[in-house]
Amino acid sequence: MTDKTNLTVSRRAFLGATALGATTLAMPNVLRAQERSIKVGVYGGYFKDSFDQHIFPEFTNATGISVDSIAEPTGEAWLVQLQQAARAGQAPADLSMMSQVAMLKGQSTDLWAPLDLSKVADADKMLPQFINEYPDGRVAGVGAVAWYITLVSNTDTYPEAPESWGFMWDPANEDKLGLLALVSNSFLLEVTAKTFFGGTDILDTDEGILQVMDKLAELKPNVRLWYRDEAQFEQALKSGEIPMGQYYHDVTGLAAADGFPVRSTFPKEGGILDSGCWALSRASDKGDEAHEFINFMSQPSMQALMSRKVGTAPTLKRDTLDLTDAEFASVSSDIDPVLPRYDLYTTKSDWLNQKWTELIVG
Repeated sequence: MTDKTNLTVSRRAFLGATALGATTLAMPNVLRAQERSIKVGVYGGYFKDSFDQHIFPEFTNATGISVDSIAEPTGEAWLVQLQQAARAGQAPADLSMMSQVAMLKGQSTDLWAPLDLSKVADADKMLPQFINEYPDGRVAGVGAVAWYITLVSNTDTYPEAPESWGFMWDPANEDKLGLLALVSNSFLLEVTAKTFFGGTDILDTDEGILQVMDKLAELKPNVRLWYRDEAQFEQALKSGEIPMGQYYHDVTGLAAADGFPVRSTFPKEGGILDSGCWALSRASDKGDEAHEFINFMSQPSMQALMSRKVGTAPTLKRDTLDLTDAEFASVSSDIDPVLPRYDLYTTKSDWLNQKWTELIVG
């Protein structure tokens, strides 16, 4: 997984603090659960705790299949472990929550067992960007959770909400921005492409990427902090020291609810929609249980429960959910999102990092 997963872990530690009481299992199902089980890898910390407390018990109660949850290490480590274990015919976890970049890298070694969407009753309700496919059309993964990075601002400094990502380029914002430091977790290439070049097709060529980077470089005088430590930026945003930037929509909403002068805005070009997939190791012998798990987790009721209890954006179409407008707005948006070009971070990683350092953050 990429460095963005590190951010997800600590972000979920913040969200997990809002978790409520655990669901109690019915005894007959507990007895049945001893007969069937599945190992599921999820991002660690309070994110895992929230799933253990609110989500996995619902699945066990409904199906009798117990869940042995595994805290995934961050970065590329879990993908490497899964690949090495699969070569030995072993599966540290049957299903894992994997970043989109890790999904693509796993495809290169045929790591993911193909999934049968005919066994997922609500597959037709899933947004298309959450179906991860091999080049030959086999389904490699199905959307597990999603989250947004948006344009955030301090309301004392900016009484009016900005309408566009393009506002970050305004000369009046000199030395006022906090932006994610890595090309592979900021997705600022995609933001710049959609804001100024009509979409991300321009990123299909090296020449186009360099053109977008030149435009992004114009933003440098306005950037006070290229951050890796999200807590540092969050505190600076709350205090007004760094009054604008990109940050997680749900965390910013929680801070606003706690009385801090901050807001999260979905610009007219959309927020950045990042996500993780459920992926089945080819070494697993729990294909039936895995499909039951994915089928259950893809239900509108479960996607809504995850939004309410874990703070994730649903992977299903808006009109299939029973979330209130306020509940939906706290985690998502109907505005067409900025979708990361994950393919770039697998095929051009070294070159992108080099140019990013030379032209943007260097």
